[in-house]
Amino acid sequence: MRSFKKEHLNTNTQITNADTFQSFDELKLPRFLGSALERMQFLCPTPVQAATIPVALLGKDVLGTAQTGTGKTAAFGIPVLATLHADPRIQALIIAPTRELAAQIHGVLRQMSSGTSLHGTLVVGGESFGRQADDLHRGTDYIVATPGRLNDHLQEGTVSLTDVGILVLDEVDRMVDMGFLPQIRQIVRHVPAQRQTLLFSATLPAELNKVVGTFLTDPVRVEIGPMFEPIAQVKEETINTHRAGKNGLLLKTLDERRGKVLVFVRTRVRADRLAVLLARERFDAVCLHGGRTQDQRKRALARFRAGTHRIMVATDLAGRGIDVTDIQHVINFDLPGTREDYIHRIGRTARWGKNGSALSFLSPEDTDGQQILSGGKRPSRTVFRSRPLRGRRR
Repeated sequence: MRSFKKEHLNTNTQITNADTFQSFDELKLPRFLGSALERMQFLCPTPVQAATIPVALLGKDVLGTAQTGTGKTAAFGIPVLATLHADPRIQALIIAPTRELAAQIHGVLRQMSSGTSLHGTLVVGGESFGRQADDLHRGTDYIVATPGRLNDHLQEGTVSLTDVGILVLDEVDRMVDMGFLPQIRQIVRHVPAQRQTLLFSATLPAELNKVVGTFLTDPVRVEIGPMFEPIAQVKEETINTHRAGKNGLLLKTLDERRGKVLVFVRTRVRADRLAVLLARERFDAVCLHGGRTQDQRKRALARFRAGTHRIMVATDLAGRGIDVTDIQHVINFDLPGTREDYIHRIGRTARWGKNGSALSFLSPEDTDGQQILSGGKRPSRTVFRSRPLRGRRR
């Protein structure tokens, strides 16, 4: 088993301000990383990157909480690749809750490691198990995986985690919500105890707090911004309407707004129905939910990301599972069940310092709607509709 030596800082350190470095040039990263960041136009660090990357480069465990859309992928991706480049004896394992998020992370790491011999393997459901097993057998520097498929490989003996020196757990609160905590514990049993662990989460639910100590050793706590508040660049609006008026209201809203729009609904059935309605009304829209095949989900994301279809209708699968940087508007056709999910949804817009808008349809059925939307505070803006709106005119 390969050993992994940590350089320790003072324990119980907490970082809340991004005053550690102002430019990636200050970090003296490997040349390939510096070139990749410049090519990807990563010029100045976001607060979570500025607070996380220096301590992660020292080998310290990190417990990071930051709002959605603040650049957490690069916050762990940069130190992971720099460490792998410096020590080819170790591997990295990155675990994410959904196929889409895992694929997004894998894509970012591939961009950042372009021109090097570093090789990664994506291990997710919906893809060929055999191809993944062959790739793992040939050898890989880092694995990006969802918990279920990685456990399948562990059970079949097609993967070994004994060389893992860096473990990254991303969007851990979402994995807890999805019931993956037992599977994560099972995976961690196969990873060496002497390792670096980077744990990132937008929130810290009570269930997660109870097990943090089993995953991390003397972590540096990085906390950027309030966990249950959106970033300042999101303009929040609410429209009071009725259930029967939502379709017409959505059509009118889409007519009025330019740019990419992500529309959230509560169920798969409603997502499919709404996608059919939008197609009938000649809007370029795609649909994303857990009932779609992996190929269908890939095509939908590719079309939305490329802009050939400017509207995506999705369930909460997309709330944390996709990274499209130029979404101008998020529309909550149906409200989510919790304030936490609301924050994650609207965090799909206003990414990387850009401005964005979040519009929510509030109907009488949403008994906890105001609490979800405002967290107990006064809503940013409410527009009242006394009766349902008709569909748009052709």
